[in-house]
Amino acid sequence: MKIHADALLFDNDGTLLSSMESVLRCWSRWAREYGITAEEFGKVELHGRPAVEIVADLLPPEQVAEAVARIEELEVSDVAGGVVLLPGTRELLESLPVERWAVVTSATRALGEARLAEVGIRPGLVIAADDITRGKPDPEPFLLAAAKLGADPARCVVFEDAPAGLQSGRAAGMTTVALTTTHQASELSADVVVKDLSAVSAQATAGGVEIEIAG
Repeated sequence: MKIHADALLFDNDGTLLSSMESVLRCWSRWAREYGITAEEFGKVELHGRPAVEIVADLLPPEQVAEAVARIEELEVSDVAGGVVLLPGTRELLESLPVERWAVVTSATRALGEARLAEVGIRPGLVIAADDITRGKPDPEPFLLAAAKLGADPARCVVFEDAPAGLQSGRAAGMTTVALTTTHQASELSADVVVKDLSAVSAQATAGGVEIEIAG
């Protein structure tokens, strides 16, 4: 399958890289510090959501700001050795002109860039939780990325592993590619579903990027 695009927009965690080991370690410690039981914690969806939303689900409003600062402190300090590249990431990104792709993450800029730097990825553009007022599944993050790249949203391709991110991409009017790195294919609604980025190759063209998806 071939797709001609103006720009490629990548979720970070679960799409380009995995910090699952670090995430579980840090959030478990955080939950213990704030007296949250395993049962309470287990009811909350962590993946693909901004930390402030997760914290707000678990703690009263007056504690949210302090608790968000604490989880970010824990996660930023835990990137060394806790983040790994997922298959196909480096090869695909190195084939793309820097002005034709961006990372769109639900993490804060400090955390997102720390994780990317740990695995040697330095995007030209990162859209983070700090940059938006409404996170995924709202289309705002992906629409902002397209605008900053000067790309037509209808000619952007979103790569995501989480249902909320795919919903965000669809709402932005973009083509969506789901990766089954953290969810089963049956849980993901997208134009195309692949195992990981090793199924995707790209070539720059005069008008953008031509991507080919195997399978």
